[in-house]
Amino acid sequence: MTDAISDATKVLYREKQWVPWYWWFLAAFIVALTTAQLAHNRSILWIYIPAAILTAAAAWVLLSLSSTVVTVEEDSDGVRWLGTRNAILPHTVVSRCLAVPTTAKRNAMGRQLDPAAFVVSHGWVPEMAMFVLDDPDDPTPYWLISTRNPENLLKALYQRYYRATVQLIRRTHT
Repeated sequence: MTDAISDATKVLYREKQWVPWYWWFLAAFIVALTTAQLAHNRSILWIYIPAAILTAAAAWVLLSLSSTVVTVEEDSDGVRWLGTRNAILPHTVVSRCLAVPTTAKRNAMGRQLDPAAFVVSHGWVPEMAMFVLDDPDDPTPYWLISTRNPENLLKALYQRYYRATVQLIRRTHT
């Protein structure tokens, strides 16, 4: 991750946010259709070369979109670190955390979103977790992170708020 996390870390949570499986079929269809258009009434090279280039480009795009990894690691001092993309956050600066269910994601990402917030959002990941910060040195008010399993992420990072969050999730889903 970074220099802030020592070598004696324990991974408590790890989630790679892959694109949905059907996107690969859609990409293959687009590659085949484009290749067929380019190869129409031409030599055989017009099939193989565009197919190879377009397949590599489609795979690169889908793998790039799937490159987000959310981790929670605990160092030897007992500090838990939330990491995603190139940012890390110690649990000691989190004052509150909560799960944002699918039904509330649109509001959280809409007019209520603070422009100074740190956001990692993907449309294919239905739920989010919010971490409100209490750090006077950081102007970021909160982190809003897409996650497929907000309960496990919150439990891994901040056990203290886990029970309250589970109750909130159960109330919103019933």
